[in-house]
Amino acid sequence: QVQLVESGGGLVQAGGSLRLSCAASRRTFSSYILGWFRQAPGKEREFVAASSWSGGSPRYQDSVKGRFTISGDNAKNTMYLQMNTLKPEDTAHYYCAGRNSRHLSTRWDDYDYWGQGTQVTVSS
Repeated sequence: QVQLVESGGGLVQAGGSLRLSCAASRRTFSSYILGWFRQAPGKEREFVAASSWSGGSPRYQDSVKGRFTISGDNAKNTMYLQMNTLKPEDTAHYYCAGRNSRHLSTRWDDYDYWGQGTQVTVSS
């Protein structure tokens, strides 16, 4: 099965930036929906962003629109989440995910492959 590994998390001050990376074990991104989800302690996993490698505009959770950008580098089998103007409420464990479908979804249970996650902590 495809393996995903996240990196790039850390501790930042409010207003700062981080770029998360997600490396895949094999070249399948051209046929997959790419997604990022996050989960804070005691809360449910929530959708952050997703994009289709087959084309089309990416989709974002309303709270991150204008601040976060999802992208991918198919040659490197890597997807990214650029996070700018970070807020304390962005603090969570962030997961990358892949869906074996051409249809974009914001539901976590529609995704087939998951990374182990990386922690993002934003201090005020």
